[in-house]
Amino acid sequence: MTLPRWKGIFPAITTKFHADESIDAEGTARHIEFQIANGIHGLVTCGSLGEASTLTLEEKLQVAEIALKAAKGRIPVLANVSETSTREALRYIEGGNKLGVDGYMVMPSVIYVADAREAMLNVRTMAVAAQKPIMVYNNPVAYRVDLKPEHMQELADCEWIVAIKESTDNIRRITDLRNLLGTRYQLFLGVDDLAFEGLALGCDGLLAGVGCAFPRETVALYDLMQAGEWAEALKLYQWMTPMLHLDVSTKLVQNLKLIDLLVGVGSEHMRRPRLPLIGEERAYIEGVVAKALATRPTKYQSVM
Repeated sequence: MTLPRWKGIFPAITTKFHADESIDAEGTARHIEFQIANGIHGLVTCGSLGEASTLTLEEKLQVAEIALKAAKGRIPVLANVSETSTREALRYIEGGNKLGVDGYMVMPSVIYVADAREAMLNVRTMAVAAQKPIMVYNNPVAYRVDLKPEHMQELADCEWIVAIKESTDNIRRITDLRNLLGTRYQLFLGVDDLAFEGLALGCDGLLAGVGCAFPRETVALYDLMQAGEWAEALKLYQWMTPMLHLDVSTKLVQNLKLIDLLVGVGSEHMRRPRLPLIGEERAYIEGVVAKALATRPTKYQSVM
């Protein structure tokens, strides 16, 4: 079986809510259409930025269904699997398969700090159950579980595992993966403010956060890097970087939803315990975004 080779810009979309914390289906669909109209290559629902930890399994499936209906087959829709047990993960995957999602981004383990043996078996079990392409989300900074290149080499015999979202915050990892595994896996950089570096080292794409509000600019960065237009890409990246830093934060949801609001592409409604930013925190984000909008390169500006 020939599995898809994902590449390009895959936003980790925010989940849109009403003020009462119920899911805003229309707002979510509208935001996905905005992303697609500006050239994204795929998307992932209900990741960390999508507030997965505040959603029930049924709600996460609801968001996946909204995304599938909005995408209408134009781009692949991946559902993020971040359940706290393998049993629940398999239940989620069963539901996602019934909906027809195109693949999954899976967490090796959350809450429980699994060792490599446990994490690899968890990933392999989910992949075999899904029988669909899998992207492994490796984020030891946030989740304290690290699947290293040698572990991904052990998993290489599982045909369903096709990609890695690498978020170690250690850019050396990209070269280590390529040196050991060649092109066995598609590599996606999952740290916003290492996007230029990751693409320069040969990443196949970005799992973008700030790209939710600036999709065309993010796609342009990818296209410029693919074309070897490094100087032009660097200028665009430097313009984006103050905002990209806001993705690397324990308050990434609050930060990026406020960016959505300020840019005019979403609300900042979220689920508690998260609350909208106030005071100096809010003023800082507002200042960063105001400067970005005032100096926005019109050549690559997202179409509203």
